[in-house]
Amino acid sequence: MNKNMFEISIEGGFEAAHNLRNYRGKCENLHGHNYGVRVYFSGNKLDGSGMLLDFIVLKKKLEKITENLDHKYLNEVKPFDRLNPTAENIARYIFGEMKKAAGGKRAKISRVSVRETERNCATYYEKR
Repeated sequence: MNKNMFEISIEGGFEAAHNLRNYRGKCENLHGHNYGVRVYFSGNKLDGSGMLLDFIVLKKKLEKITENLDHKYLNEVKPFDRLNPTAENIARYIFGEMKKAAGGKRAKISRVSVRETERNCATYYEKR
């Protein structure tokens, strides 16, 4: 079995407002972020052109997902109308949507990081 792995990532982002439920502090108030999103994929087999996955295809899929969040009040957007719109939950949501979009070909999505500010980031991944 080949133990060598490749990892690629794409980056995107969106701007949105939210407020945290069940939280005591200033983040319970309405506020906004310029979110940064990085999605990682890993695999050990390249295609005939020497690529793990096509960056352009992946970026288009991420743009479609973040377009539904961009310039919105997240607390009113599914699934965040029920689920607290924390960076952790946003990362898990994007992971699930990108996992569906990627389709598990040669590579699998390995993790998603969502950055709320330059200093605050949450990452979601599934144990293998």
